[in-house]
Amino acid sequence: MASTTTALPPVPPAPAGQPRATRRGRRGSPYPSWFYLPAAVIYGGIFLLPTFASFYFSLTRWNFNSSEFIGLGNFVQFFREPALVKGFVNTLVFGAVTSVLKVVLGMALGVLLTSQIIGRGYLRSVVFFPVLVSTIGVGITFTALMNPTRGLINQVIGLVGVTGPGWLTDPQIALLSVALVDVWKGVGLATVIYIAGIVSIPQEYTEAAAVDGASAWQRFRNVTLPLSWPATSTVVTLSLIGGLRSFDLIWAMTRGGPGFTSDVIASVIYKQYQAGFYGLSTAGNVVLFLVVTAVVVPLTRWLAKKEVAL
Repeated sequence: MASTTTALPPVPPAPAGQPRATRRGRRGSPYPSWFYLPAAVIYGGIFLLPTFASFYFSLTRWNFNSSEFIGLGNFVQFFREPALVKGFVNTLVFGAVTSVLKVVLGMALGVLLTSQIIGRGYLRSVVFFPVLVSTIGVGITFTALMNPTRGLINQVIGLVGVTGPGWLTDPQIALLSVALVDVWKGVGLATVIYIAGIVSIPQEYTEAAAVDGASAWQRFRNVTLPLSWPATSTVVTLSLIGGLRSFDLIWAMTRGGPGFTSDVIASVIYKQYQAGFYGLSTAGNVVLFLVVTAVVVPLTRWLAKKEVAL
């Protein structure tokens, strides 16, 4: 049998008036590269330029009229001051505590609010509402509620015969008290992320596990938990960045007190700036930037690899 081939019709030439970039296709078009230019200018002016300027001024003793280059002197002084080192440690503790609690509570609330419970939509709104409230407003409100003598929390605890602690006046628990308020305010966002992650899991997996006789805990451990890992990765990253950079809630509730026991790097930076130590405060900004970068970048890569492995 003789083979036959069908010739493809020739491609008609592009009209004479059509732009040259369009005739040679999107890959060779010069327009997309130009579209990046406005964003690149804005990014460079708002982020890159101030960042490099901060690195330079952290090496100087400066005010608004002059600057003197002193090398690493600001960084040496930063880590020699006990109060500044305390703020550095508190930053790590605050970020770790708030991140862990938001992940655990967010996951628990996400599972609860995706189950068949009465008033599920209303409860979702209630959980998310604190996210919408001003951080300063939350700080002022909880400062009043946690007052050791007139605060509502200690008054309620006193009804059962328990003497409430000085939530914001006891150096041992002041930072933890602020961390709990931060969790109360931010857990709603973590819950919403987990809800989105859980409802995206195909129901066939859960139903198949139930048919095989898996208990509720086994379905959670073997189906919900691993398949909601992208949500966990997002919550961990956002919570850790927010915890390491936290300032407004701490300043509204304790101003770093009592003493320096609840200071974090951001509040230390603000205090140094208020005192006129601009170079030292700029060095603190650089330290904060490096800490956030050194913690978040490797963690994000590890979480991404873990997500791919799952």
